[in-house]
Amino acid sequence: MATEAIAREFTREDAATLDRRDPLARLREQFLLPEGLIYLDGNSLGALPKAVPQRIERTVRQEWGEGLIRSWRSEAQWMQLPKRIGAKIAPLIGAGADEAIVTDSTSVNLFKLLAAALALQRQRGRRVILSEGGNFPTDLYIAQGARDFLAGTPELRAVPTEGLVDAMSHDVAVLTLTHVDFRTGYRHDLDGLTAAAHRHGILTLWDLSHSTGIVPLALNRAGVDLAIGCGYKYLNGGPGAPAYLYVRRELQEQLRQPLAGWIGHRQPFAFETSYAPAEGIARMLCGTPTVLSMAALDAALDLWDGVSLADIRAKSVALTELFIRLVEAAGLAEVELASPRDPERRGGQVCFRHPEAYAVVQALIAQHVIGDFRAPDVMRFGLAPPYLRYVDVYDAVQRLVGIVCGRQWDKPEFRQRGAVEVT
Repeated sequence: MATEAIAREFTREDAATLDRRDPLARLREQFLLPEGLIYLDGNSLGALPKAVPQRIERTVRQEWGEGLIRSWRSEAQWMQLPKRIGAKIAPLIGAGADEAIVTDSTSVNLFKLLAAALALQRQRGRRVILSEGGNFPTDLYIAQGARDFLAGTPELRAVPTEGLVDAMSHDVAVLTLTHVDFRTGYRHDLDGLTAAAHRHGILTLWDLSHSTGIVPLALNRAGVDLAIGCGYKYLNGGPGAPAYLYVRRELQEQLRQPLAGWIGHRQPFAFETSYAPAEGIARMLCGTPTVLSMAALDAALDLWDGVSLADIRAKSVALTELFIRLVEAAGLAEVELASPRDPERRGGQVCFRHPEAYAVVQALIAQHVIGDFRAPDVMRFGLAPPYLRYVDVYDAVQRLVGIVCGRQWDKPEFRQRGAVEVT
């Protein structure tokens, strides 16, 4: 049987041994995880850190309830949250503390940076947004919106992944890509594509939503110009957590963002009628900080104090390699690896194709293994090193094998689709 093949290949005790040797094992204790649940969806929504409810309680009852409006300036320093949290994210992306700021959503930040890059490059006769046809749909929608609404009639040029370098030319203003593909986990060569773009005078704008906190990043070293990322995946900031954006220090004073709100003004409380952008990264702010959601993200990021990103990446590779190895050892005829086999080209998720992927994922959820589905046929498993154990991977694969081999997915309740397919 397929499960016997897994047992011969690798045992649960082998997995438990890896857990005992895991230098990151202590991090699991800092999360609130339901008993008996195997959570393999950290690439969609990170688990809840124990420190977050305490922080929200303090923010609501003390800072808001007692401090009221005084908390904007008191010890709580609400107005400083965007910069303070950005400085915590900066080491995770290889940036300076003054190059990252937390604000808005990834989509809004993408529009702001695309518009700013296009305005700057239009002065140099460039008006093309270059991306790939398989980019994250929202990123393409935002690029389409920029094309349709911004001055100068910019053009969106979406090409196949393998054609990106050949499509770089003198009329391209900005290259915008998602570093790790949301469907398969394919990871672009950020350094190589950034260097190629710069040889053609093209600015680079990377979406790091599926990279931050799972893949070591070095934006400064690579010379990346602009980047965005979300706070609710591997950073565990909670549903709808605010996003961040990065602007290379040398570029900050050259950019003019389109959403000139009062918080991005040089003197917000002067209430001048004419806009004057703040210095540095603060000019990328727009409206009032969303204090409650920022407080949650702020608390979640404290988990990273003293954590080695090299250890995170090493465990991520080990977990994904083990998942692939165990599934393929089972010899499931209808299950096909959709992620790159080379870990150097793979992010923190493992994806498999199955003709009935949606139903299989629903059957897994019924057996307390939460992964997710992406159309048309992808089963997606995001393996978050801070709280996922090797025994979790072993047990999840055992249940997956049982479901596929026994056709346990072939039930009406597992085929019913809801409006939101995130689990």
